Amino acid sequence: MIKKFKDFNTEVRENMRGGDGSVVVSNFVTADELYNKGRLFGKIVLKPGCGIGYHVHEADSELFYIIKGTAVYDDNGEKTTVYAGDVTVTPKGAGHSIKNETDEDVELIALIVYA
Repeated sequence: MIKKFKDFNTEVRENMRGGDGSVVVSNFVTADELYNKGRLFGKIVLKPGCGIGYHVHEADSELFYIIKGTAVYDDNGEKTTVYAGDVTVTPKGAGHSIKNETDEDVELIALIVYA
């Protein structure tokens, strides 16, 4: 199977998880295409000043691969800077947030899998 960019489900989420501004989420596949082993595999764009608020993953784990830009990542209460090429892992029971505090877009690939 090949999926074309024009077929991705793209949406703008305001104040995602209590974060600032708008976040653009493009889902590459559906949960069915993940064989119900996860609920997201897609691209997220954080415009300057925007982010995803802190939240805990109760029943799943989330991974980010930073494609472009620099962001502030809160890993279970510890803030650090992440750069293009970095990978973050938030296991079941842990929390995280991410925010773009620069003047350029941050782009990342997100994967949420059930734990």
